[in-house]
Amino acid sequence: MNEEITRLTKMNQNINSNGEQNTYDIKSKRISILDTYGENFIKKEFITNPAIGREKELKELMLILLTPDKSAILTGKPGVGKTSIVEGLAYLIQKRQVPNQLLNYQIIKVNTSALLGIDPVTGESKIQNLIEELKNYEHLILFIDEIHTLMGSKGEALDFANMFKPGLDRGDIKVIGATTTEEYERYILRDKAFVRRFQKVIVEEPTREQNIQICLGTLPKIEKRTGAEMMYSNFVKQTMMEFLTDITSEYKRVYEIGSRYPDVTLTLIQDAFSYAMFDNRKYVNVLDFRKAIENCKNIYPDVITKSLPIFDETFRGEIEDARLNMIN
Repeated sequence: MNEEITRLTKMNQNINSNGEQNTYDIKSKRISILDTYGENFIKKEFITNPAIGREKELKELMLILLTPDKSAILTGKPGVGKTSIVEGLAYLIQKRQVPNQLLNYQIIKVNTSALLGIDPVTGESKIQNLIEELKNYEHLILFIDEIHTLMGSKGEALDFANMFKPGLDRGDIKVIGATTTEEYERYILRDKAFVRRFQKVIVEEPTREQNIQICLGTLPKIEKRTGAEMMYSNFVKQTMMEFLTDITSEYKRVYEIGSRYPDVTLTLIQDAFSYAMFDNRKYVNVLDFRKAIENCKNIYPDVITKSLPIFDETFRGEIEDARLNMIN
């Protein structure tokens, strides 16, 4: 009997006089959205600037973040590098190459999948949990990719902007959203409060020249991640990036894929490194790039057929050297 009384007493310790669970207990049980699901871009190690050639978009983004009561939303076609621009901002903060007002900001990415649904412990929505958590933060930039998925369904937009209003009004909390142009027009434009508070930054597909520079700048990052190196002169690297950029240009891509610069070209580069890693080689050669082109699914087969002889002629010396090294 005494054990039963003790058990009931423990169960009722968290119930107040109105029969409601104490608020402090709910708060103590809340899952930290930022700690559990967040990725702090400021703590990432960047081998090179992730936003090469995006000075215009970065300046526009920083101006919005410096504007009171304003947050930003990046819009553009899939694969044009929206996330890279936010990483580029984090890189500049690390290098202290931003206006003084942004120097102390943290940038934390939270996936929308982490914000959907109900907290199983507290019964509250995860978005509400995040909003409560943000009250304890200052100088925070929250990055939400695919932000349109939080805009509700059946034509009823979630009052997302107003839910963040207290933090946004203080000016300590900023939000950067990212979505495709199509999803922005389909879901977000209907939410007038969101449009007022979130200023759009249009992210265009990089030009040919920008794409070449992005690919060259991303090479050290790929080498670091894979442990393989592209041991050629800067001239050969430049020529290779130009060739890959040209064969992945707009009208040579498979239409259904929908990939854009720089992703479509970077995929080819990463595939070449994969072939070297598969053979347990520490060096990537031109034959790996040839194989990546030959097996590419993102460009039309006739483009590949026409490009391979040109590739062989362009890199004839490097191909001969690679074949000799493989024999030896």
